[in-house]
Amino acid sequence: MSTIFSKIISGEIPAHIVAETSDYLAFLDIQPLAAGHVLVIPKTPVDYIFDLDDESYGGLFIFAKVVAKGVKKAFPCRKVGVAVIGLEVPHTHIHLIPMNNVDDLNFSRPKLQPSQDELKAAASKIVEALREITAP
Repeated sequence: MSTIFSKIISGEIPAHIVAETSDYLAFLDIQPLAAGHVLVIPKTPVDYIFDLDDESYGGLFIFAKVVAKGVKKAFPCRKVGVAVIGLEVPHTHIHLIPMNNVDDLNFSRPKLQPSQDELKAAASKIVEALREITAP
């Protein structure tokens, strides 16, 4: 199953990647609800999150936890909200969204339209925050 996410994984489509392991990838949403909105995906394409095997499911959330800490450090907020919707792209993905109130997770709100320069700067902030958090 080829999706926009599998094309990002293969490098066919560019993305503002903030973290990557051999099994998972985190990159900025290009139409975010808030600055710092990140998508976290498994590299193996599975449409429905609850169809992931237990190891992949747990690994995805552990990876998302680390990324969320970087998002929160780079984009100070009360909490990083987590949403799994999965209707837009048939490839499991977790939304990590900086939030200060519950309405910040309202997907019916108009999305932001950041420039490529703004996305690049946001990605750099998260990458740097993750370096600081994960440094020995």
